[in-house]
Amino acid sequence: MSEISPGAEPGPDGFLRCPWSLGSPEYLGYHDEEWGRPVRDDTGMFERLSLEAFQSGLSWLTILRKREGFRAAFSGFEPETVARYGPEDVARLLADPGIVRNRAKIEAVIGNARAALALPGGLAALVWTFADEQERAPVTLADVPSSTPGSKALSKALRSHGFSFTGPVTAYATLQACGVIDDHLESCFRRGAYRS
Repeated sequence: MSEISPGAEPGPDGFLRCPWSLGSPEYLGYHDEEWGRPVRDDTGMFERLSLEAFQSGLSWLTILRKREGFRAAFSGFEPETVARYGPEDVARLLADPGIVRNRAKIEAVIGNARAALALPGGLAALVWTFADEQERAPVTLADVPSSTPGSKALSKALRSHGFSFTGPVTAYATLQACGVIDDHLESCFRRGAYRS
């Protein structure tokens, strides 16, 4: 018998939420206050894309718990500043216990900052052009895909502009995190909260 995927479940205050948010206080705060809220500025979009790249192969909780360390280490994810990082910065970042110390991911973020600055309309504008129209709200976690045609197209576009560590799954997670796609479950109290 297959396990049934959960729908929204009550949180500590009784409000129905996406069940992944109930595993820790960090997840709860992220779900309630940020995940799915539209991000339209380049710095915010660059931070989310970078953190999603660092998360690849790891728990998102690890990234959330190190988020302030990432912000401090990467100059608040200001693309103009990160794009100027050189070998000394890479060495500094590899020695920083406040972040995930993975050379390939660190170098990807620096390269992605340079690529972001070269985008004619900016990173946020590019990402928002790849919004998929949802046919219906997801009812259970099983209804939430790991990638979509839109995220595959976004990944391809980012790579064509010189980005790395931005595969279709990372691209889709960015679309979700930045509110381009609303993947809060149908009965989650946050579903549609940021739509006008």
